[in-house]
Amino acid sequence: MEVKLKRDDLVYPELSYKIVGCAFEVFNELGFGHAEKYYQKAMAITLKNAGLNFKEQFYAPLKFQGELVGKLYLDFLVEDKVIIELKKSDHFSKSNIDQVNQYLLSSKLQLALLINFSAKGIISKRLVNIEQK
Repeated sequence: MEVKLKRDDLVYPELSYKIVGCAFEVFNELGFGHAEKYYQKAMAITLKNAGLNFKEQFYAPLKFQGELVGKLYLDFLVEDKVIIELKKSDHFSKSNIDQVNQYLLSSKLQLALLINFSAKGIISKRLVNIEQK
């Protein structure tokens, strides 16, 4: 009997795996305790070395009834599919999750990865925009 390892209900599983692997690579070399901006710079290098196309500090306009009401800046947009938001924390705060959910809704993208650089290592959370399924 053959065991099926691949789930067909996940959004961009291979790309997600590759991105989280990049985060582990950054953590394994830098460790914990640095400012978020240094993890972001290191993540950009790692994403580039992994051959992934990405945009850093990607501008996403927030509109209401067709009018610009705000400016959002995503830490990364990878392959025009996945939002990455980096944090330095030991837990996922409600405000961080709400922030990333707003990025998903505003951008109309399906998947975001919230990645925390914690004292215990990398902690990642997949957030799916259920309105775009």
